[in-house]
Amino acid sequence: MSQPASKGSSAALFVAAIGVVFGDIGTSPLYCIKETFGGHHPLPIDRLHVLGVLSLVFWSLALIVAAKYVVIIMRADNHGEGGSLSLLALLNRALPPGSRTAAVAGSLGLAAAALFYGDSVITPAISVLSAVEGLQVAAPDYAFLIGPLTLVILAVLFAIQRSGTAAVGIVFGPVMVVWFIVLAVLGVRQIVQDPSVLWAVSPHHAVRFFMEEKVNGVLALGSVVLAVTGAEALYADMGHFGRGPIRLAWSLIVWPALLMNYFGQGALLLAQPAAVENPLFLMAPAWTAMPMVVLATFATVIASQAVISGAFSVTHQAVQLGYLPRLHVLHTSESERGQIYIPFVNWALAVAVVLLVAGFGSSSNLAAAYGIAVTGTMVITAVMAGIVMRRLWGWNSRLVWGLVSVFLVVDLAFFLANAVKIPHGGWFPLVMGAVLFAVLTTWKRGRQRLREAMEHDAIPIETVLDGAGALPRARGTAVFLSGNARGTPVALLHNLKHNQILHERLVLLTVSVENEPVVPAAERAASWPVRDGVVRVVLRYGFMEAPDIPRALANAKEQALGFFYEPMRTSYFVTRVIARPTGRSGMAPWREELFAWMVTNAATSTDFFHLPMNRVVELGANVEI
Repeated sequence: MSQPASKGSSAALFVAAIGVVFGDIGTSPLYCIKETFGGHHPLPIDRLHVLGVLSLVFWSLALIVAAKYVVIIMRADNHGEGGSLSLLALLNRALPPGSRTAAVAGSLGLAAAALFYGDSVITPAISVLSAVEGLQVAAPDYAFLIGPLTLVILAVLFAIQRSGTAAVGIVFGPVMVVWFIVLAVLGVRQIVQDPSVLWAVSPHHAVRFFMEEKVNGVLALGSVVLAVTGAEALYADMGHFGRGPIRLAWSLIVWPALLMNYFGQGALLLAQPAAVENPLFLMAPAWTAMPMVVLATFATVIASQAVISGAFSVTHQAVQLGYLPRLHVLHTSESERGQIYIPFVNWALAVAVVLLVAGFGSSSNLAAAYGIAVTGTMVITAVMAGIVMRRLWGWNSRLVWGLVSVFLVVDLAFFLANAVKIPHGGWFPLVMGAVLFAVLTTWKRGRQRLREAMEHDAIPIETVLDGAGALPRARGTAVFLSGNARGTPVALLHNLKHNQILHERLVLLTVSVENEPVVPAAERAASWPVRDGVVRVVLRYGFMEAPDIPRALANAKEQALGFFYEPMRTSYFVTRVIARPTGRSGMAPWREELFAWMVTNAATSTDFFHLPMNRVVELGANVEI
């Protein structure tokens, strides 16, 4: 893996990682202990139960975050990038195409991506709402403002996405460093009052807890899992900061601060059981209540920003890998390729988040919907990681089965504990995930069928050129975009049919997206001559890159292109495909109609490939699927 040293010094990456990567898991103390003891399945507040829950929190952070993600899964980098779709791209290169294992890995990767969108909706809603609920402690007379104020903060958050996160991102790291220091200090204040809570590091307290509570102990896991929400971000954001800064930030700052705060909340509950109403805010001195609300709100906005940006990134990867139609993408930074804004995704998330806050009303109600998406993703990641360990790294099968079994026992226990929440809100991320999974698979299958139909009707370029040899030649270069590097582009056939003319130079251009995040500039363009004045060009991009055809042609050497690129003498011919359902695609009729609708509403090639609008000729084509 290549560390992104160019992005700044190690210290800067360390601080930035704290701000971006750990925002979600860092705000979990706002609601984890509160929900475990005062949520839908409240527990008695006594020494046995408090130490048992603290033991579960400690070992959950140790096994899931530290061991599973930090030590093992972060080893599975795809040229430095992480996340479910990066892991899927990694597996696609290692597994035999068309094999059962490849099909299973593909479905699992898409399911994880679909569930991530559920997390991207719930995290801003529950995080900001739980922070603003601190008003119940800081200013009880203004508690009626909790809902409206939460909606205002979220509306502003989504409204500023278009301007990018570069300016705001400068303060992300320092604010979160302050947040973790405050968490640690508040925790230590309570621990010194009752140091016996530190005995919870012994797993026998968790065992005693389960022996006492039995079924209720399993149900409590549905709230304990809130302590590890955001663990997937460690892997997903690896490409931005590298393994080193993330592991260092986790070990030196985040993990110790979280543990001290959770243990401090436990000590507070043993001393003041009534503090279960909002233990984090009640840990603080009374005079700090309002500053704590402000700091917590900033921290939750940062946590929300991280998952919103993550949704943009996952969507961009899905588009590039062929699982979603082209969407309008705006780049908000000239120096950082990862800083993008996708209007459709932004406002779809905004509507969903507002509906969640209005519909559920409180962070306690939202907690019921939260865990199912997180635990579902953790289960899928464990299975995919097992395939990587065995097929890609060649680890001993017994070691792989042992590790995966431990991870799955923990992950499945959390998932099953959250399954009882399905009637109380857990259905939301499952329904959302199912809908998005259907969209992702429909688009992938539909594109495959569309490509097959177009290739079936394709005419060899030599045949076309032989028949058009006597046509007049227009001056300049005509670039014809084609989805595959064989046959004749549909736009060229239509141009010949309607305009009865050829340009003096013809470029048959195909954009290929590889299963790697970035393609080196020197390997961007490849070409081969078809005959005099006709050249076929393939531009290669990674799935984290945004294709910019004019820039690629301008930056490529003439030897790589096979022709001299003259921007002002070049015209681009693109095909606007209209899919016609026929019932012969092998998909259900509703999926054919869905695919046809997505094709119609996808962003045009002109926008997606950054083509100059005044030099584009767009021609339509009906294709039966």
